[in-house]
Amino acid sequence: MPSETSPTARALRALEILQTRPGTTAEELGARLGVTERAARRYVEILREADVPVTSTRGPHGGYRLGRGTRLPPVTFTQTEALGLVMAVLDSHPEADDLVDTALGKVIRALPEDVGRQAATLREHASAAPDRYAARPDTAVTSELVAAVAARRRVRVTYRGESGSEWDAEVDPWAVVVRYGRWYLLCHSHRADAVRTYRVDRVLAVEHTDRPFEPPADLDPVAALEQHLGTGWQFTTRVVFEAPLADVAPWVGAQMGRLEAAGERRCVLTGTTRNPAMYAQEWLASVPFAFRVEEGPELRAAVATLAARLAAAAEDPGSPGE
Repeated sequence: MPSETSPTARALRALEILQTRPGTTAEELGARLGVTERAARRYVEILREADVPVTSTRGPHGGYRLGRGTRLPPVTFTQTEALGLVMAVLDSHPEADDLVDTALGKVIRALPEDVGRQAATLREHASAAPDRYAARPDTAVTSELVAAVAARRRVRVTYRGESGSEWDAEVDPWAVVVRYGRWYLLCHSHRADAVRTYRVDRVLAVEHTDRPFEPPADLDPVAALEQHLGTGWQFTTRVVFEAPLADVAPWVGAQMGRLEAAGERRCVLTGTTRNPAMYAQEWLASVPFAFRVEEGPELRAAVATLAARLAAAAEDPGSPGE
């Protein structure tokens, strides 16, 4: 197997770049290969000498492109890439289902013997603990949603809420975002006439429509997801922290709501939640500053329950005779 810095390896890498990024200029190709522009042109010539049809055009939209009907060589992996792929699969699928397991097996069997042997050993002997908060969505449903995102076509989804109730909603699917082991659909719901974040593992069915949409021009899917995870839920929350905004902010995720200053030494968190107990136990309890719940009777009750449990745990049991 050629080394990653050999002319052959760099020529194959150039072929891969041109396959995925048609219109790449010699300057861009050189930067991606870590060589000069002149050397990049030489690697293009090596491809042409191997009868790979590489065309070039001049102008603002010019660059190198592969000719139509180009037959590419099989995908090759370096040892580092192969082991990284296996590690990524184990990390994201600690309890791999049949589909993932079969696909990974095919990839390993297609690797060169020396690389494949190490990848197979890693797969056999490495283990990953499953994330109890992770929720794996249906592959077919995820594929349908991603296709709708790419086509910018509205879809009708059947969704099951946390309570078990089901409903249909027409949505403009802006993006599918993976966050801490959960898959989310960031969308504009026409049912609610608002931005919504739906867990993909709770989407039961997807029906495509022919109605197009345009996502916001400045959309940052990850930032938008973080912003809207803390809005639109059943129970309102308002928490006052007795500490400056700059101190509290690193401890408060966007899914908890909006954090704003209330003077120099105080800040206020407002939001909503579907699970007051989780909000109190997993989020508020981890913030190392004094706080009080000003609004949200459900959250106040959850905090009181948590406080009583912790207080009971800290009580001195006393001597056996008492």
